[in-house]
Amino acid sequence: MRYIANTPREQREMLGTVGAGSIEELLVRIPAKARLARPLALPPALAETDLIRHLRTLAGRDADADAHVCFLGGGVYDHYIPSPINHLISRGEFFTAYTPYQPEASQGTLRTIFEYQTMIAELTGMDVANASIYDGGSSLAEAVLMAHGLTGRTEIVMAGGVNPLYRRVVATYGAGPRLKLRDVPAPDGVLDLDAARPLVSERTAALVVQSPNFYGCLEDIRAAADLAHGAGALLIVAADPVNLGVLAPPGRLGADIVVGEGQGLGVPLSFGGPNLGVFAAKAELVRRMPGRLVGATVDRDGHRGFVLTLQTREQHIRRAKATSNICTNVALCALMATIYVATLGKQGLVRVGELSTAKAHYAAERLSAVPGVSLRFNAPFFKEFTLKLPKPPERVVTKLLKNKILGGVPLKAFDRRLADCLLVAVTEKRTKEDIESFAAALATAVA
Repeated sequence: MRYIANTPREQREMLGTVGAGSIEELLVRIPAKARLARPLALPPALAETDLIRHLRTLAGRDADADAHVCFLGGGVYDHYIPSPINHLISRGEFFTAYTPYQPEASQGTLRTIFEYQTMIAELTGMDVANASIYDGGSSLAEAVLMAHGLTGRTEIVMAGGVNPLYRRVVATYGAGPRLKLRDVPAPDGVLDLDAARPLVSERTAALVVQSPNFYGCLEDIRAAADLAHGAGALLIVAADPVNLGVLAPPGRLGADIVVGEGQGLGVPLSFGGPNLGVFAAKAELVRRMPGRLVGATVDRDGHRGFVLTLQTREQHIRRAKATSNICTNVALCALMATIYVATLGKQGLVRVGELSTAKAHYAAERLSAVPGVSLRFNAPFFKEFTLKLPKPPERVVTKLLKNKILGGVPLKAFDRRLADCLLVAVTEKRTKEDIESFAAALATAVA
């Protein structure tokens, strides 16, 4: 239970409980050199109208996707968000609702989660999906831990095209059980199967691939599944569900666990979060899934209802038996995704995928026609691709900002071997005029 002391009396009582006479006495154990010896340099308080004006001025300095044309990607994308989403999630019963511990009082929340799970299972081609996890990185890390728990093996083979940020999260999660991560290079932008074969062995818990991968390239999931299963390992596929209106579901191609970032399903960019972690698996693996699972049932009168069917987390059961320390789910973001898919429908989701890939290929053609600019990889791609530039990408994107263009993600920070590369994403929102303006501005920036 959390308790905040709001009054001087409450503060004195709490200090007395811990044996301190004052806040200063409480902090005395902190070395003097680590404490600030002067007052905080805070400006005087502002009137409400002045404060709002000040905050709007600060917000106006941001290069947001409303005032700029956005070609950023790398895991978070500027997809169209239907207006019903914001109207519906702003309703009090959704916006303020917390964990549905009491099913009799939470039927609406439980039903929306049940619908979300059904949609994700259908999109990914898997048997069952959970009630969501924090983001794509934590979903992949939980899948790796799940594979380790299922197989008892301690090595994870990671394709070079997996999002580097996801890999860092996996490394952090895997430090406790001492999992060994083995990386497979992707010199041509996709998994090198010849290099992966000697690494996938009887010690391998899972082979991890992402498709489309971090560089935008499409992986051969079926070949990866054959390689993993041949060694008795699981295949974990990281996928963007908004692409699965067009691409084949990973479950049909041999994936055992499908994870991913669901931000594209109606969740705003929000400067990097909160996001939506997707997690789906085969039915036989359901009892090892992290988080929780909402199921449909009937009450004693035969009326349909919804409950938390599986709650295999330490908040509900003994810690030693918990499958994960994930203690909640991002239900509001999952609700956004549910409304998004329901609003667009099957044909709408297909259209988003078709427009995104068509516009991305047109953009790749126009941008690679700029003198000195070329595609870094020849592998097939979907809505994202990697450009090789004749000048430092960091300087190029700075110049593009002057034209109100968010030109992409420089890859030097992720892989120094790609220091001359820029990752560009194109969604259904980009117009032909946007792409032509980008090509013209890029030509000037690299000239």
